[in-house]
Amino acid sequence: MDNTYKIPENTRIGHIHLKVADLNRSLDFYCGLLGFELITKYGTDAAFISAGGYHHHIGLNVWHSKNQPPAPKQSVGLFHTAILYPTRKDLAVIFKRLLENNYQLTGAANHGVSEALYLDDPDKNGVELYWDRPKEAWPKKTDGSIDMFTKPLDLNDLLKEAD
Repeated sequence: MDNTYKIPENTRIGHIHLKVADLNRSLDFYCGLLGFELITKYGTDAAFISAGGYHHHIGLNVWHSKNQPPAPKQSVGLFHTAILYPTRKDLAVIFKRLLENNYQLTGAANHGVSEALYLDDPDKNGVELYWDRPKEAWPKKTDGSIDMFTKPLDLNDLLKEAD
C-alpha cells in the first residue's frame, strides 16, 4: 500500500445514514429531542435531517430494518455518531433538555480536547454529543502529540453553563 497519499486537509464527514426500526420514533428522537430539522421525507420509509439547513447531516431509513431489533452490542458496526456542538453552553443546553425529558445518558467524559455526553438513540445506536475545547487548550505530551484521556465530566459544572 502506498502510504504517501494524504486526504485533503479540509475534508469532512458529510453525513451518516442510519438503518432504524421505526422512522417516526427516530424522528421524535433526532428532531423532537435533539432539535434537528426535518429537510425531507421519502414516503414513510426515509427522512433526511440537518442542523442549519444543510441538505442532510443524518439520513434515517427503514428499507432493510423496519420493525427489527437493535444490532447486537458485540458485533461489527457503528460505535457511535458524534455530534459536535459549537460551544460548551450549547452542550449544556442540550444536557439540560435531556434531563428535563428524563433521557438516560450512558456516560459522560472529559477527554481533555473535548467534553462529551453519551446516550443511545431508540435503536440503541450510540450517540456522542460534544464540544471541542479551543485547539490551543488541548493537552499535549512532551513530544507535542495530543494527550487525550477519559476522565469523569463534572455534570453539575456543565449544567451551570445552561443558564
